[in-house]
Amino acid sequence: MVRENIRSWGLPGPFQHQTIDLALQNPDWRDATTTVLPFGNGRSYGDSCINDGRCLLLARGLDRYRAFDPQTGVLVCDAGVMLSDIVRDFMPRGWFPPVTPGTRFVTLGGAIANDIHGKNHHVAGTIGSHIESLVLERSDGSAITCSSRENAHLFRATIGGLGLTGLITAATLRLRRVETGWMRVHQQRFESLDEFFSINEWAESRYEYAVSWIDCATGAGKVRRGVYLAADHATLDEIGPRDKIPPAGRTTAVPLTPPFSLVHPLSVRGMNELYWRRASAKREFLQPVLPYFYPLDGILRWNRIYGPLGFYQYQCVLAHDAPAALAEMLAVIVRSRQASFLAVLKQFGATPPAGLLSFPRSGITLSLDFPNRGKATHELFKALDEIVLGAGGALYPAKDARMSTTMFEAGYPCAAEFLRWKDPRFSSNFWRRVTGTE
Repeated sequence: MVRENIRSWGLPGPFQHQTIDLALQNPDWRDATTTVLPFGNGRSYGDSCINDGRCLLLARGLDRYRAFDPQTGVLVCDAGVMLSDIVRDFMPRGWFPPVTPGTRFVTLGGAIANDIHGKNHHVAGTIGSHIESLVLERSDGSAITCSSRENAHLFRATIGGLGLTGLITAATLRLRRVETGWMRVHQQRFESLDEFFSINEWAESRYEYAVSWIDCATGAGKVRRGVYLAADHATLDEIGPRDKIPPAGRTTAVPLTPPFSLVHPLSVRGMNELYWRRASAKREFLQPVLPYFYPLDGILRWNRIYGPLGFYQYQCVLAHDAPAALAEMLAVIVRSRQASFLAVLKQFGATPPAGLLSFPRSGITLSLDFPNRGKATHELFKALDEIVLGAGGALYPAKDARMSTTMFEAGYPCAAEFLRWKDPRFSSNFWRRVTGTE
């Protein structure tokens, strides 16, 4: 067992942990004297992957492929395999993850524990809908195979269960077929929320993937400009003479953490104006898979630009009265003079949640990144919380670092049922904060 300072993607810490590297160390993690929590690649933004002062089970090294059926696309692998590995190794063979978030640098175990969603939720649901089975180690010494047919209640608790039902060691995932590593993209600007909803209705009936950027730093009245990006996987016929799999492209890295946040109202307004002007009013084009799905992955350690205090992501879903609630939220953000360049707006489909604590549900979801400005940021979030509560909505635990017990209980009515399946030896900062218990 080693002592390490391990942070999440958004919070700088310090968070001191005892760690057990599951790929390197022989001691049984059940011998730990404190509560434990699985830790994949650390891409959860808030404190759902943090177990401060206690033990983390480092699972990234569990990274073997176990079996693959090239006829059906069914992949069996360890939970530490990253989506980036799957994209790299299986896209050239004609297969792609059925659901992927905005970064490919997440482990499969972490994807399941957070029941990740992507730009195609309206047709594909969450990753949990594509998991055929998983293997779960519990603190009582058992290793349980779970699926929708076997140990189904534990299976549903583990999907979206934030790593609190045990250690996922392996999973069986159904990939989806693709012909190329290209996307056929439809891009269209909008200048009001009414226009966004009109484009969205049209696009979701025609495209598998749909997402938009919205400028939440400027605008008055009904002016809420943004850029809509819908897409499908391109076929061989559509890409013409291009290489079937495009080059991965270059990456750069933020070399150090600056002494202050580089994200502030002036810089955000400038970046928003540049992004808006570079986007055509309406056009169709081909784009490689990686920059379409993972635009920020080209900048390694981009979280450093927020400075030593880190940042918060506020991601919510609005279940009813979404247009009015969304307009009110954007007005509150503009009045607060707090800046979020990353402002992602999309519609969730009607697919029922795959897990007891799954975040996606029918409605509109808005994702925002804010530099940590202390009290001012928390006051803004309190105002946004009231709007989300009024719209029957919820906050995303994987992105959260300050959700109240009231917000958690309102957004996750199945939490009491989940508690029946939670492993008593597993805990996290998030769980202790929203429940007041280990």
